[in-house]
Amino acid sequence: MSLVHVPGGPLLLPADEVTHLLRRLATRWLDSASEEEESGLERKTVEALVDSLTEVADRIDAECIALVPFHGGEGGRSGVPEGR
Repeated sequence: MSLVHVPGGPLLLPADEVTHLLRRLATRWLDSASEEEESGLERKTVEALVDSLTEVADRIDAECIALVPFHGGEGGRSGVPEGR
């Protein structure tokens, strides 16, 4: 993961890397629950955890998309990011 240090502030992580990590973790959990009968993982519990991780990743993506400034078009939002 790429870390960004803000002088006098916290370490920052790129949102796309965080959401990618969350989705990969969710996929790995599902794979483990499906492939290994003796894993001790309950399928319903794993599915609930996967749903939670995916929901967090989706929320992060949606909030980041909402921060992208748009211009032009009807109502000032053309779907084209500024500077393009």
